Amino acid sequence: MKRRDFIALLGGAATVWSLAARAQPAKKIPRVGVLWHAGCAVEEDVYLSVVTKAFSDLGYVDGKTIQLEHRFTRRAARPVSCIRPRARRKQSGCDHRRHYAGGKRGQAGYQHNSDRICSRSRSRQGGAGRKLGTSGGNDTGFSLLAIDLSGKRLELFRELVPNLSRMAVMLDPRDGATSRIRSGYDKAAQALGISLQTFEVTTPDEIEQAFAAISRDGFNGVTVTGPLLFNERVRIGASALKYKVPAMTVVAEMVPDGLLLSYGQDIPDFFRRSAACIDKILKGAKPADLPVEQPTHFKL
Repeated sequence: MKRRDFIALLGGAATVWSLAARAQPAKKIPRVGVLWHAGCAVEEDVYLSVVTKAFSDLGYVDGKTIQLEHRFTRRAARPVSCIRPRARRKQSGCDHRRHYAGGKRGQAGYQHNSDRICSRSRSRQGGAGRKLGTSGGNDTGFSLLAIDLSGKRLELFRELVPNLSRMAVMLDPRDGATSRIRSGYDKAAQALGISLQTFEVTTPDEIEQAFAAISRDGFNGVTVTGPLLFNERVRIGASALKYKVPAMTVVAEMVPDGLLLSYGQDIPDFFRRSAACIDKILKGAKPADLPVEQPTHFKL
């Protein structure tokens, strides 16, 4: 089996990339870098455990036949700085948006510091992958279609909140996908005759303040998105319940903390498929020959 020096799996709340690098002597085991948005393994366990099991199910033994190297960034600006040391060692770096924490800033740093990138596309309109189908470069991955599903998500939410006429969108403006998230919900809201207003949150302490304002100003519901809000899902849920504001999101794993609804890709399935993609690369497949895939499972 042709070994690779470094493969990067970008994860955390709904994101994954894979990355291949230089050939490695046969005596060395392949290394897989996993970059998350949260601050530690405990905070990411809902997905980290899925990644670990996915590689195990494929026959890999961490530390023996594969080396999983987890990195936790916590903040949106950090992925670029995480990439550079690896690139200087002529290994591959990894960025994470997702698009979540890293956004386009992380993606740009990834591309600037390494010519060995495997990345996934965020939606049909943009993202790191060039297009659905073969990527045409040294990258591949999966499309979440999160923004493309904004209309469907809003329709489902309106079924549960029949008086929905004013909707708040809570997001972190540092997320590289912010403008497209706004645009996606704007179009969906206009089609349904719903008034939309954005509330920007950049620190955990601003979350409850935003919910208080949303409740005070008479909004019928809120949609939350982005790595910061996923990492702070317990606080998000508590605030939604405290101020009695129905809340929806893309990620099913946020709902048990107090949100009303989610609709989007089955994220654990996304990570399992990503591990399978990396397995193909480790066995000799070229990332450019692997198609950027669309979701096959959705969760309501």
